[in-house]
Amino acid sequence: IMSEVPAGWEKRTSRSTGQVYYLNQYTKQSQWDLPTSPAQPESQVRASHLLVKHRGSRRPSSWREENITRSKEEALDILAGYRRQIVNKEATFEELAGKFSDCSSAKKGGDLGMFGRGQMQKPFEDATFALQVGEMSETVDTDSGVHIILRTK
Repeated sequence: IMSEVPAGWEKRTSRSTGQVYYLNQYTKQSQWDLPTSPAQPESQVRASHLLVKHRGSRRPSSWREENITRSKEEALDILAGYRRQIVNKEATFEELAGKFSDCSSAKKGGDLGMFGRGQMQKPFEDATFALQVGEMSETVDTDSGVHIILRTK
């Protein structure tokens, strides 16, 4: 009996062994066994962040401050203070991001919406995908500045 190949999978034949295998069209991963469920596109995550820029940032200005002159060390100290307040439940991530983030996402409490791999700077992407939902990162350093990230989905 020919089994139907689930959506998103392609049935192929191995050139070396002649055996049939199945290729996930989204992730390009293959397997020998007939897939039991449709292939899913590479997962997306949702995250919020709080960005503190410094004079070494790619664009050292923001909605909060036209000309950012603080050093990276100062930015790291500021960010550590925000992270401490969140961990100690003195403030929520959204409150602090909304008031203090140097990103325009501050208007949404730091929410960046859904994104997949290849859409954010690599260190930011790697940190976000490594987090569990509801988990907050340590400091993440990118060309934009220093961030703390909260994975929300």
